[in-house]
Amino acid sequence: MVKAPRIKLGSQGLEVSAQGLGCMGMSAFYGPPKPEPDMINLIHHAIDAGVTLLDTSDVYGPKTNEILLGKALKGEVRKVELATKFGINAEDGSYEIRGDPVYVRAACEASLKRLEIDCIDLYYQHRIDTRVPIEITMGELKKLVEEGKIKYVGLSEASASTIRRAHAVHPITAVQLEWSLWTRDVEEEIIPTCRELGIGIVAYSPLGRGFLSSGPKMAENFAEGDFRQSLPRFQPENLDHNKLLFERVSAIATKKGCTPSQLALAWVHHQGKDVVPIPGTTKIENLQQNVGALSVKLTPEDMAELESIASADAAKGGRYMDGFPTYLQSDTPPLSSWKA
Repeated sequence: MVKAPRIKLGSQGLEVSAQGLGCMGMSAFYGPPKPEPDMINLIHHAIDAGVTLLDTSDVYGPKTNEILLGKALKGEVRKVELATKFGINAEDGSYEIRGDPVYVRAACEASLKRLEIDCIDLYYQHRIDTRVPIEITMGELKKLVEEGKIKYVGLSEASASTIRRAHAVHPITAVQLEWSLWTRDVEEEIIPTCRELGIGIVAYSPLGRGFLSSGPKMAENFAEGDFRQSLPRFQPENLDHNKLLFERVSAIATKKGCTPSQLALAWVHHQGKDVVPIPGTTKIENLQQNVGALSVKLTPEDMAELESIASADAAKGGRYMDGFPTYLQSDTPPLSSWKA
């Protein structure tokens, strides 16, 4: 089996596997939680395959995904780079975006306990609190780095201006964003900003939430409670259009002798040595297939062909439901406006 090589993520010294593992679907959002022993086995299999960047968040479950990783990594924690996130407070069944210093510190302490570790390798702000100047949130994260509770700081779904302001307070190691053959809007401003500042890029949902693996038929098989049922791109009025993208990707994959998901992942890998996709899965065979994407070589002609069929507006429907916070709603007030 192919083993994932190591790369440097960002310019602050973090080294990770060239492909990571998104752990969200093991515990939340994609239907009921999966059996714990199976998921622990999958995590160990990933580590054996060289996939050591493991991505979680305190909102996955909420909290249960971090607990799962804590159990899975007993005795293994030195072999992995553990990334978790704060910023979406999920108390009482409702969601609130928070980035105030008191909350940042409390969330970090709680994640350390659940993960059963004393330092988080990469700690992301999951969503940006637009009530709190980003400098204030980053100031508290900087203190947590100085105290040895975090090694590296990341942002998720942040605008270019927010990234710049945050990076001026404390170096950002990685920005997590959705990037795939059906989500390419980040190429306009956010990717160039990250590259200018020496920030690593972590691509989540590189398989289009599974669409680039299975195509439209996956929408017929969503489990109860799978939040993809409510996403615009999976609605019947958009699926027929999006099916064409999948069919074209599949045709190129057949020519290349790989699966559609391997081709879609290979496209992300070929974006540069500063990009780490983190496909999620709950099945060992899918994990092996994903790692196999590292062996798929794409020529400049292959890349051009893929990009011509997967232009920035190729997919029909928004990424999320209306009102869901993304980098488009992530600018924060000026520091001068803050009253603690």
